[in-house]
Amino acid sequence: MSPPDGPCLISLRVKGDFACITRPEMKAERVSYPLLTPSAARGILEAIYYEPQMYYLIDSIGVIRRGSWFSFRRNEVKKVVDMKKASAAMEGGPPLEPIHAGGGAADATQRGMLGLSDVEYIITAEIRLTRRADRPGDTLEKYRGQFVRRAKTGKCTHRPCLGVREFDCEFEYVEDPASVKLCAEKWPEDDLGLMLYDVFDPRQRDSGQNVAPMPVFFHAKIAGARLDCHPDRVKLIGKGAAS
Repeated sequence: MSPPDGPCLISLRVKGDFACITRPEMKAERVSYPLLTPSAARGILEAIYYEPQMYYLIDSIGVIRRGSWFSFRRNEVKKVVDMKKASAAMEGGPPLEPIHAGGGAADATQRGMLGLSDVEYIITAEIRLTRRADRPGDTLEKYRGQFVRRAKTGKCTHRPCLGVREFDCEFEYVEDPASVKLCAEKWPEDDLGLMLYDVFDPRQRDSGQNVAPMPVFFHAKIAGARLDCHPDRVKLIGKGAAS
């Protein structure tokens, strides 16, 4: 439970058979970061509960099971849906040409993936209100309570995943994150270099409005199997990021 005069924190334990949190510098082939990024962690929390009156800032990501690297070939497609043509088809225009997937299809292709297997993490995040919150009715404790109830009963808007949609994950709310044992003896410290923080600058999310994509990065370091990543404590790097 968060202290009444401190930040409004929630913690979630997540695990999955597979994970691939794709590095953006890789083009055709998918190569995973060695653990969850703050962006992937935010996506998991928002899959469980999200309202435009609130947003999440990832405080830290603890590694319970580091997992093992594995690689395989994966069926993908070379095309994307043309949204203008899709909108025209919905309004009675020419039918949308389908994308043909699967082995041997003209639009299909095989690409390699380097991912992780058998991983488990604990995500700790802070809930903050946006400018769309209608005070005094919209409070931090109100939204924290909504998240906790949904997480404890396994509810989600869509199935949360570990990087790519087909690698879904199980989740469990954690009342006392200090009681969760991390794999600190296997990953005491590590300098991971530049890591994607998010595809949106988290400091712009307090408006509660849609913001333009603006990838920001940070220098990621592991200490005791924990990644500290609160934007108030790490330096964000990228266009529009404050120095």
